[in-house]
Formats: sequence, C-alpha cells, structure tokens
Amino acid sequence: MKELVLATNNKHKLSEIASILKGLKIRIIPLSEFNWIVPVVEDGQTLEENALKKARTVAGKTKRWALADDSGLEVEYLDGEPGVYSARWAGPHCSYDDNNKKLLKLLRGIPKVKRMARFRTVIALSDPIERAITVDGKIDGFIAEKPKGKNGFGYDPVFWVKSLNKTLAQLSPEQKNRISHRAKALKKARKLIESKLTHA
Repeated sequence: MKELVLATNNKHKLSEIASILKGLKIRIIPLSEFNWIVPVVEDGQTLEENALKKARTVAGKTKRWALADDSGLEVEYLDGEPGVYSARWAGPHCSYDDNNKKLLKLLRGIPKVKRMARFRTVIALSDPIERAITVDGKIDGFIAEKPKGKNGFGYDPVFWVKSLNKTLAQLSPEQKNRISHRAKALKKARKLIESKLTHA
C-alpha cells in the first residue's frame, strides 16, 4: 500500500484533510511520525511557493509522497491582505483570536459592500523525488462585523458565507467540508492521489 505524508502539524488541518481523503486505498501518515524533520520555514511570497516548498521538503526527507497546503484570507478593502501572511498576521506566535481582532479593528466602520473577501487554499502533492503539482480552491464571502460560531479555526468565525447566511464557524465540520476553500482544493487533490498513488 502506498503511503502519503500530510506535511503539517496543525491538528485542525490534519482533521479536515483526513476526513476528506477518507476511503482512499493508501496509508495516510501525519508529519508527527517524523519528529526529526525540522519545521519548514514558510518564506515564500505566494501560497503556491509555500505549499510546494513544504511538500517537496517532506517528500524528499521521508522518501514518500507528501501533501502540503497553504491557505490565505484575501480581503478586498485591505488590498488582498493578509494573504500569504494570514497565519502570523498579528505577529510571531499570535493566536487565531489575535488575528481576528486585528482584522476587525482594521475594518471597523467599513460598510459591508467593502468587506468582500475570499479564502484560498493551494495544495501541493509531491512524489519522493520532489516532482510536484498544485491544485487550488477558493470560497468568496465577506468579513462579518463580529465573530460568530464555535466551530472551525483561524478566520472561520469572521468569514461570512453569503449563500448560507452564516460564518464558516457556524457550520458543522460536515457542512464546511462540502463548501470550503480547503475542501474544494482537496477534492481536486484526491483525484490526483487516486491516479498517481492508488492506480500506480
């Protein structure tokens, strides 16, 4: 059976990825099983660069297929920020809550029509000799005036999905995994994995 390493130590991402890839005839291995691997520095200028760097590095070190993602929130009023810096926007070692507070502060008093935003995820799949391919997914919405919901993570409590009239954090994991940016990217990645690993 082929093996696939998930190149992240983020437990929330691991849970989402494992759920969407469930049923594939491969062994999915969390990065924590390779605790000797030094965390990859995400110094790329784009989501694509970071995802590719993580996937290729982990694939090369483990000699296994590896999957990595990088996600970012792009707010129209902020000229696309925080973008590639979404996870650490409020500073080194910041929390999800720190990031959300910074975002809401910057958008205080800004009308709904100017609070448009999108979430983007880029997923990279690399073979053991670091040949990689990327797929992406996105979801459009706007930034709510205050956090709502207890589910999800990151900017989910402030990202309003217009079609559902709810934030991502108000959705159940099952609902989120049907419509989110990461879910859309992972569904494309799943097809790649099926063709390259299970049918190889």
